[in-house]
Amino acid sequence: MAPEIVRKAAVVAAYGKRSAAAAVSRRAYVTFLAGDGDYWKGVVGLAKGLRKVKSAYPLVVAVLPDVPEDHRRILRSQGCLVREIEPVYPPENQTQFAMAYYVINYSKLRIWEFVEYQKMIYLDADIQVYDNIDHLFDLPDGDFYAVMDCFCEKTWSHTPQYEIGYCQQCPDKVSWPEDKLGPRPALYFNAGMFVHEPSLATAESLLKAVRSTPPTPFAEQDFLNMFFKDVYTPIPGVYNLVLAMLWRHPENVELDKVKVVHYCAAGSKPWRYTGKEANMDREDIKTLVKKWWETYNDESLDYKGPAVAEAAVPATAQAPAPADGLKQPFLEALSEAGVVHYVTAPSAA
Repeated sequence: MAPEIVRKAAVVAAYGKRSAAAAVSRRAYVTFLAGDGDYWKGVVGLAKGLRKVKSAYPLVVAVLPDVPEDHRRILRSQGCLVREIEPVYPPENQTQFAMAYYVINYSKLRIWEFVEYQKMIYLDADIQVYDNIDHLFDLPDGDFYAVMDCFCEKTWSHTPQYEIGYCQQCPDKVSWPEDKLGPRPALYFNAGMFVHEPSLATAESLLKAVRSTPPTPFAEQDFLNMFFKDVYTPIPGVYNLVLAMLWRHPENVELDKVKVVHYCAAGSKPWRYTGKEANMDREDIKTLVKKWWETYNDESLDYKGPAVAEAAVPATAQAPAPADGLKQPFLEALSEAGVVHYVTAPSAA
């Protein structure tokens, strides 16, 4: 029998236009969690933050098999829709070119397979939402939306941008030397937050491309920038404040207007914060860490709805003929990638 997601797709095809309510139900936020470490705290904080700003949409958590059941139980208790995914790795002989702790992030590509949703907003687990951003779901379809990154931190020391002092956040400060380095680089986004449209066709293309694209230092972020280069549309920095902007480009930041804060600088994870790492003793950083904890510790923001069961992974390997919207070439591409083995996530019901 076809999985529930395929049956729903068939119903949509048969009845044509969806109701407004149905369209809204096909939107969701999504984040990613791996391992048995403490990142689950970030997800809990994110879930409570979305409730605090009165978001109308759920938070889906794509978890790898190594996320323990007690962590999943905590996430479900906070209203998260937990969905297990299989890892995605680039070819083994190429992973040494990527920073090791980023390699597992290729598994984020699985969220393009969440086709029960029409549009999703991805947020890293070390992100907090401080103002409602539901309106981003209304951005025109077809483009990939994200905030431009900054090239000024030492993590970018492997790039010509860092070497010559060029940054797309202030392109007029240091001009790009086209005579020496060729055309100016394409705009580059931070992949900690983006707006995307799940699609089996896109998922197929992504997985094929991963198989043939050598990993680079920023792993899936570099990969996504290459893949979506032609459809990337920048959105304002208020939707993903990378903390380095506070000391690298303060002229571009109005902190009281920031809607989304990305605690991605070394030492900035609120649940690990000591204030001892570089730039972490700044007053604005202390304020943002305190703000995160206020949301995390606010018991009034705890989920109070009905029990949430773990979402099942659509059994695409058992999907029926193309009439139900799944093409054999897609399954073959997944098989060829050598990293896709669909399993049904255990039910928590």
